[in-house]
Amino acid sequence: MNNASNAVDRFFAISARGSTLSREIRGGLATFFTMAYIVVLNPIIIANGTDVEHQVIGDGTTPHVALVAAGTAFVAGVLTILMGVIGRVPFAMAAGLGLNAFVTFNIASVMSWEEAMGLVFLEGVIIGILVLTGLRVAVFRAIPAQLKTAISVGIGLFIALIGFVDAGFVRRVPAGPPLEMGIGGNLTSWPIFVFVVGLLVTAALVARKVKGAILIGIVGTTVLAVIVELIAKAGPFSAQNPDGWQLNVPTLRDLTIDFHNPLVLFTEFDPFGAFSRVSVLLVILLIFTLLITDFFDTMGTMVGVGRQANLVGEDGMLPRTREILLVDSIGAAAGGAGSVSSNTTYIESAAGVGEGARTGLASVVTGVLFLIAIFFAPLVTVVPYEAAAPALVVVGFLMMTQIRDIDWNDYEVAIPAFLTIVVMPFTYSVSNGIGAGFVSYVLIKIIRGKVREIHPLLWGVTILFLIYFAMGPIRAILGV
Repeated sequence: MNNASNAVDRFFAISARGSTLSREIRGGLATFFTMAYIVVLNPIIIANGTDVEHQVIGDGTTPHVALVAAGTAFVAGVLTILMGVIGRVPFAMAAGLGLNAFVTFNIASVMSWEEAMGLVFLEGVIIGILVLTGLRVAVFRAIPAQLKTAISVGIGLFIALIGFVDAGFVRRVPAGPPLEMGIGGNLTSWPIFVFVVGLLVTAALVARKVKGAILIGIVGTTVLAVIVELIAKAGPFSAQNPDGWQLNVPTLRDLTIDFHNPLVLFTEFDPFGAFSRVSVLLVILLIFTLLITDFFDTMGTMVGVGRQANLVGEDGMLPRTREILLVDSIGAAAGGAGSVSSNTTYIESAAGVGEGARTGLASVVTGVLFLIAIFFAPLVTVVPYEAAAPALVVVGFLMMTQIRDIDWNDYEVAIPAFLTIVVMPFTYSVSNGIGAGFVSYVLIKIIRGKVREIHPLLWGVTILFLIYFAMGPIRAILGV
C-alpha cells in the first residue's frame, strides 16, 4: 500500500474490520443500486402532491419532478457521505419511504408545502437535541440484547417481503387473501421470470461464496431484463398491463446530462409557519408521529444491519453510535430544509454489507453515486425493481440467520421477540414491530412480577409507543 492507501485504511479501519478496498467499493455499488429507486420514487410521491393551497413543491401547479429528483439525489448523496466520514459505517441515507407519504397526504393536506417541510426540519432538530443530550443513545442501550436480535431478524423478513412485493412476485389482491403469488396465483409475466432467474442465480453465487455475488446479481439481472424487454416488449406496469415492469422499464437510454439545481429547494421551507396555520396541538401530534417513526426506524436499521456486519459489540452497541445517530438526525433536518422529506438510514444498506462492506468507505462510494445521479438520472432508471429485488431477498435470508441467538424456551423474551419479528413485515413498518416488542415485553414482565427487571427508560418508551398506537383515537377525541 502507498501512503494514501494506508491513510484511508486507518481512517475507515478497513483492515481492522476484516475488509478490503475492493469489498468496500463493491458494497457501495450494491447499496446504491438497491436503493437508487428512491431518486425516481420520491418525486412520484411528493412532487405530484399538492398542499392545502393546491400548490406543488417549488410553487405553481405543474409538478417539478426533475427538480425534486435532483434534490432527492443531492441530499441523499451528501448525507450518505457524512455517514461514511463521521459515522464510519456502511449505512446509506435517503428520503424515507412511508415518511414521505405521511408528509404528503397527512401534513401538506392541512398546510403549505413550506410549512410541512418546516415541521420535518423541526423534528430533525429535536432528534438532534436528543442525541446531543445522550437520551437517544441511552434508549439504545436500554433495549434487551435478544430484542435487538429480534429487530434484526424482523428487518430481514421485512426487506425480503419488500423485494418480493417490489418485483411483483407477491401482490396485493382486491378480494380474497391479502396477498397472492404473481398474477392470479401464477408466475406468468416476463418481469417475474427475470426476478426468479435473478434470485436463483444470486442465491447460488452467495452459496458458493463468490466475491461480488450480490452486485453481480444486480448487474447481471439488469442485463437480462434489458434483453427480455427488447424481445418481449413488456412495457411499464399498470392496471391495464399487470405483466409490465415495476417502476422502471429496462431500456437503454442516452445518458444525456439534465442538470437541475437542487439548492433551489433549500429556500422552500418555513419552520414556524405551521403554528399560525393550524392548532399548536395538531402541530405537536404531527411532529410526534414523525419523531417516533424516525427515532425507532433508524434504531432498528442500525441494529439489524450492524449485526449483519459484525459491528455490534457484546454490549449491544455499535462503534461511534452517537456519531451515527447524530448524522441521522441531521438527515431529518436536511430533508426538511431541502424539501425532499425526512432522510433516514436505509435498510437496503444490508445489500452492501452482504457484499462485504464493513466501513464508512462503502457509504462514501454510495454517496458519490447519488451525486452523480443528479446528472445521469437515466442511468438510474435502467434498473427495474425486478433486477434489484433479488438482492433484498437474499440479504433478508442472511439477516434471518441471527434468529438462532434468541432463547425460544424463555417465553418472557421469546413472545416479544416473535411479535417484533412478525409485526414488522405484516404491517410494513419497522417502528410498529419495535413498538409491539417493547409493549409486550414490559407487559409480560409486569404480569410475571418482575417489574424491577424493566429498565427505567423502557417504561418511558413503552408509554410513548402506547400513545403512538392510539394516535388515531386520540386525534378523533381531540378533534384535530
